[in-house]
Amino acid sequence: MSRESWTYKRAGVDIEAGSAAVDVIKQLVKKTDRPGVLSGIGGFGGLFEIEPGKYKEPVLVSSTDGVGTKVKIAQAAGLHDTIGIDLVAMCVNDIVVMGAEPLFFLDYIACGNLDVSLVDELVTGISNGCVEAGCALLGGETAEMPDLYQPGEYDLAGFTVGVVEKAKIIDGSLIKAGDVIIGLPSSGVHSNGYSLVRKLFPEPNAALAEELLTPTNIYVRPVLGLLKDVAAHGIAHITGGGLIDNVARILPDDVSAVFDISAWTAPSVFDKLQRQGNIERQEMFTVFNMGLGMTIVVAEADLDPARETLDAMCQPYEIVGTVEPGHGNVVINP
Repeated sequence: MSRESWTYKRAGVDIEAGSAAVDVIKQLVKKTDRPGVLSGIGGFGGLFEIEPGKYKEPVLVSSTDGVGTKVKIAQAAGLHDTIGIDLVAMCVNDIVVMGAEPLFFLDYIACGNLDVSLVDELVTGISNGCVEAGCALLGGETAEMPDLYQPGEYDLAGFTVGVVEKAKIIDGSLIKAGDVIIGLPSSGVHSNGYSLVRKLFPEPNAALAEELLTPTNIYVRPVLGLLKDVAAHGIAHITGGGLIDNVARILPDDVSAVFDISAWTAPSVFDKLQRQGNIERQEMFTVFNMGLGMTIVVAEADLDPARETLDAMCQPYEIVGTVEPGHGNVVINP
């Protein structure tokens, strides 16, 4: 009796679909090309050259992240073309706060069954995010794992590398009492707190799902543009941990960041979440960005130049707080 012949495709992995996906990805990668890229998609590794002489003491800054359970909402809604923007944003926003210019990005897409059209949508978002951040999509991996993911399920991870002049690294150590806090608005929930969001709205209607899938703002251009004219004392990306925890990460022990919540208007989605879950205010500010995606601390004397630069870039902002003597904590008033 002859034994049945096994193939990789019969085991659930379609190599031909993988090759087709690579062909699609190559076209999207071309959109992200920038000076320094030495290799294209398809090699075993990506090559990037730092321009000789551009930096006196270049320091590489890296970050890796995902988009969490926001992907579950994208999967349920069948909307996949912006979740890749979130992936890029979560990584590049983390390094620009240190003054770093993102150079390149790598992605990892894991799925149950490889759908070329799905990969096209996901990488379209990633490519668009890289264009917005000014970094090259240098490489990535698409893994088909039917034993780990159900059909239609996927997860995303990303990794970015940037560079900053050693003397211009921003770490919050210069923050002092009397400084002013500038807030750059968020586009909504961004990519944090979705485990709670999905408990409150397990089956959001189409309109709410689309609102919840609003992609994370990418702040690379406004922040780097501002840093050309103003020496920021500290910058915080308001990500997991909300406004309270993330701003506290950059504060010296002898000061507090005091926010005036009447200074900005949060997107209405936060009110929906708070009412649906009867969530206390402290919890909201610990979990969510509450309308601020990035906060920038500058000396009071630099406030007017900062305003002029942000206005010239047509970048929305508000003066949302001050730095006062304290204990390294965040205070939300009133």
